[in-house]
Amino acid sequence: MVVVGAGGFGREVASLLFELRSRGVGFGDIGVVDDRPSMANRARLHSLGVPLIGTVDDLVRNCRETPVVLAIGSATARRAIADRLSVTDATFPILVHPQASVGAGVTLGEGSVICAGARLSAQIRVGRHVHVDQNATVGHDCDLEDFVRLNPQSCVSGDVTLETGSLVGANATILQGLRVGGHTLVGAGAVVTHDLPAGVVASGVPARVHARVVAAQAG
Repeated sequence: MVVVGAGGFGREVASLLFELRSRGVGFGDIGVVDDRPSMANRARLHSLGVPLIGTVDDLVRNCRETPVVLAIGSATARRAIADRLSVTDATFPILVHPQASVGAGVTLGEGSVICAGARLSAQIRVGRHVHVDQNATVGHDCDLEDFVRLNPQSCVSGDVTLETGSLVGANATILQGLRVGGHTLVGAGAVVTHDLPAGVVASGVPARVHARVVAAQAG
């Protein structure tokens, strides 16, 4: 298994893989690729016993039916790497922590990561390469499109649509039946009470739009 990203979430994914392995679900040896790992992250990987095995270019060149997880917070970066790997025979397994709860009728797209304590209630569609971080909750009938990310303890109420690449910050809440536009960033602790357009930054209680997402972030 190759984890793309040596940062904090990459190491959390490595820990998730260790937990799965301890329960008899394994993907073989674990290695990490990262184009610019910091010295601190190199040391942290070493302390976990996880080798840094190269760059994304190395992965693209040498991929042989390799299982890969994209453990990078940026939706734009995840999408760019997924596009590069689309010409290879990489596979993207779905990772669900044993302490997560996934209810009836939930569908998970390839490469999705569901972390410890996350709760997905019922009849939710989760797209490709979505991250649902620790203790995040998702209500019934939600649609999480590709490359969405829910940060820890965020709460998405029922029948919400999160469009491609949107991010919900830690402890933020999206009220029922709303739509958050593509690549919109909802700040930590915000409470979203109305639909949000694509490509904006919204924060506060109630959440208000404060800025546009720069083109490099929006992709």
